[in-house]
Amino acid sequence: MITLTINGQARQVDTADDTPLLWVIREQLQMTGTKFGCGAGLCGACTVHLDGVAVRSCQTTTREAAGKKVTTIEGLGGGKPHALQVAWEVEQVPQCGYCQSGQIMQASVAAGEEPGSDQQEIVAHMDGNLCRCMTYGRIQRAIVRAAADMRSKSGA
Repeated sequence: MITLTINGQARQVDTADDTPLLWVIREQLQMTGTKFGCGAGLCGACTVHLDGVAVRSCQTTTREAAGKKVTTIEGLGGGKPHALQVAWEVEQVPQCGYCQSGQIMQASVAAGEEPGSDQQEIVAHMDGNLCRCMTYGRIQRAIVRAAADMRSKSGA
């Protein structure tokens, strides 16, 4: 048995320690927001946070995740929608929606979960998260919107 802390909850999983974290999240814990894309860590659909760092869960083993805080799209907002999730809806980012949880998880680690608003910074930070529907312009607008919203709520 391996103990994982996922979205603030300690969870016991019966799995080999070299099992990809993605399969534990999706198959054993039934948290299907994290998606399987390429299986090689190249597309970003499976992005989760491991101690606040965006990682590809298809390439992260349960052994590597044990003792660390894992955050999935289901736990990102702490029970309410994260500013990025709200901005995603306002900017109508999703088309097929498959990559969106990975996109949001990648965007949210910039500057301690406050995304930047400079386009070059956004493009560099999001490099490696692929969207087959090509909604990159909408993704960038949503990140800028969320950053502005988060700054206004923090009084900055």
